[in-house]
Amino acid sequence: MDIFPIIVVIAFFQLAIIQKPFPQLNQTIFGIFLVVMGLFIFILGLESALFPIGEKMANKFALKGNPWWIIFFGFALGFFTTIAEPALTVIASKAGNLAAGAGAIVNTKSSVANFVLGLRFTVAFSVGLAIAIGVIRILKGWPLIWFIMGGYSLIVLATFFAPQEIIGIAYDSGGITTSTITVPLVTALGVGLATSIRGRNPMLDGFGLIALASLSPIVFVLGYGILVYGVSGS
Repeated sequence: MDIFPIIVVIAFFQLAIIQKPFPQLNQTIFGIFLVVMGLFIFILGLESALFPIGEKMANKFALKGNPWWIIFFGFALGFFTTIAEPALTVIASKAGNLAAGAGAIVNTKSSVANFVLGLRFTVAFSVGLAIAIGVIRILKGWPLIWFIMGGYSLIVLATFFAPQEIIGIAYDSGGITTSTITVPLVTALGVGLATSIRGRNPMLDGFGLIALASLSPIVFVLGYGILVYGVSGS
């Protein structure tokens, strides 16, 4: 039922506005069926595996008493889940091809590949760092607003110096961290950790890791663009 409104919107515009029947209707219906089944299996997997694993691991790390392990785990979790995001691969590849076509980088396969790899690792490193900082915030009980205000201030500042070619890519890269792989594990980590630490409120302290993980790629990709393209206007 979650995708029913999407189907209604698409059908309305296709039939009422465009006023043409769906091309390959049987294939479209079969594709919708696969999407529904995929979402059902995915949600079942979240509830039975990913959420419990994330919360239990956070609880075990908290009980060990060594904060560095949970901080390192947060960084590794953020880095490798982001690297595994299909959306990041697609956006980075598209950005590399467009940069080569616009003459921003040398139009060779190796240059494009290096640009794409650098962009992917930049985003992944920024997310890992953001999760690690978020874990420290939960351990210390620091207010989330400090980090949100500081992050947006850095974004605004970096935007003034970043070249125009990278700004859109940088802002879109922040949405990659809200994709299907990263969100369940990171959310479970934050809630599980806040639940395991005395004096922490899961509602106040457990959430917010995704917000930090969404801010950091924008800052880092803007910085990456400044390194690759140079300062705007120079």
